[in-house]
Amino acid sequence: MRGHLEKRYKSTWTIIIDVGHNPVTKKRDRIIRSVKGPKRAAEKVMNEILYQLQTGTYIEPSNLTVGEYLERWLATHGEQNLRPKTYRSYRMQIHNHLIPTLGSIPLEKLTPMHLQEYYSLKLKKGRKDGTGGLSARTVTYHHRIIREALKHAVQWQLVLRNVADAVVPPRYKKWEMAILSREEALQLLDQIKEHRDYSLIFTAIYTGMRQGELLGLRWSDVDLGLKVLKVNQQLQYIPGQGYVFSPPKTDKSRRQIPMGAALVEIFKEHKREQAQNKLLLGQDYEDMNLVFCLSNGKPIDRSNLNLRFKRIIKQFGRPEIRFHDLRHTCATLFMAAGVDAKKVQEILGHESIRTTLDIYGHVLPSMQREAVDRMNDFMGR
Repeated sequence: MRGHLEKRYKSTWTIIIDVGHNPVTKKRDRIIRSVKGPKRAAEKVMNEILYQLQTGTYIEPSNLTVGEYLERWLATHGEQNLRPKTYRSYRMQIHNHLIPTLGSIPLEKLTPMHLQEYYSLKLKKGRKDGTGGLSARTVTYHHRIIREALKHAVQWQLVLRNVADAVVPPRYKKWEMAILSREEALQLLDQIKEHRDYSLIFTAIYTGMRQGELLGLRWSDVDLGLKVLKVNQQLQYIPGQGYVFSPPKTDKSRRQIPMGAALVEIFKEHKREQAQNKLLLGQDYEDMNLVFCLSNGKPIDRSNLNLRFKRIIKQFGRPEIRFHDLRHTCATLFMAAGVDAKKVQEILGHESIRTTLDIYGHVLPSMQREAVDRMNDFMGR
């Protein structure tokens, strides 16, 4: 099975793949596909078709339904390129909602109206138990999935346009960010000094690391001499696989975070306590080199950690605070302390500074006032 490219126009290539002798027509069958763009784009499409032919997953675009395409997209793109947790979530939503409702529609005939009606239907009666509709946030999540899947359908020359781009997903009220003030953060840490999660919560407030990054932090990522933490992975639990290390959320999430003197001391004490547990348990200690783990060395379950934190924060009097809000607290305190937004972006591992400013822009007015006051003091006015 071979394929080759022929240039037709200035920026158009024709893919020609010989698929062998057809016993019915007594002729040689060929797949012919036009691709607009550079040669490397056409080569990519040709190699994808060849791979699908070799694995038996190739279906003529005209016969491809939305359901068939979504299954193939999960198999050929999602499983290899999405994080395990994201892949599981996409797969569940596609199988439980998108395919049952949209799956029989030919991919080429999917229209913006199909999607708009789908969103309306799911908002009214989308729950599997029949008790009502899905939330606007969940339906918007479906929109994101189908839009991403159709983006690749366009790239693979299966459809001419992404119809999801012409649809407006439902609006929903974004989760209001809850943060601890400087005084509250210090008071909280003072109250939980004897708690098993003290070191973990302290680190979350002082570094802004994501929960998965904290739970996946290994001692090999910590340099107490240079006073830096290296975020190289996150820890996730995948049903059927157990706990697995996976790459951080984005390329920018792979980063180094400086440690202050207080955090260094916390880590030294935490390491001493962990060493004592190792000696006490001996061979029963499951050493995965994790910084934050159970007393026997095993990974901390995220759900159990969230439940413990919920009890802590309820006793503290701020029940609306989630564990993830410690990351927001850290960022807000950095910016309130006058740290440059670019530095905050690098510490948090945001993909762009725009993300940082969009989330924490509410801190800027007070910083701007302080900057103007400093300028006036400097100029003697």
